[in-house]
Amino acid sequence: MFDQLPAAVAAFDAASSLGAVAGRLLLGAVVGVAAAVVMAIPMWRQDEGFTPAYVAAAVVRRTSPDEVSFGDANAVHHAAGGLAGVLYAVAYLATDAVAPDLGVAGVDLPSHLVATAVVVAFIYVAFARFVLPRAGRRIYEERATAVRGQWLRSSLVFGATLLVLAPVVFTGVA
Repeated sequence: MFDQLPAAVAAFDAASSLGAVAGRLLLGAVVGVAAAVVMAIPMWRQDEGFTPAYVAAAVVRRTSPDEVSFGDANAVHHAAGGLAGVLYAVAYLATDAVAPDLGVAGVDLPSHLVATAVVVAFIYVAFARFVLPRAGRRIYEERATAVRGQWLRSSLVFGATLLVLAPVVFTGVA
């Protein structure tokens, strides 16, 4: 019976590690949705408004941005925020596995900064280079530069929110 104890301890450690990873991913999604909420505030204040959310929802619905309801645009915007938060958690964990630990207030600073930069770059490039040209044909032809500029500013707000909120939420999570 006692000869099986090391295997049981190893299985428990693996389950604990898996639980910690799942917890990080879930917290990442929560932080991502919160950042999407904060990001929506300056989006509304810009000339193009919520246009990026309508364009993204049009890709999901396989329709034109003009046919997308506000509810659909809002849902896709916040779901994308949650997915970006999960990407943050994955990038954080991957960087944390290879980068030296320079913890500040319970958060590994290099991992946090790299993960935030990865997310901001990803959400900007994914929208500006893939989503906008695909769904926003009319928008793309008429005002792509303005929409991309707005999306860059909005992406930076998302990143700034991650910079502040992620350490607060992640502190104390193994």
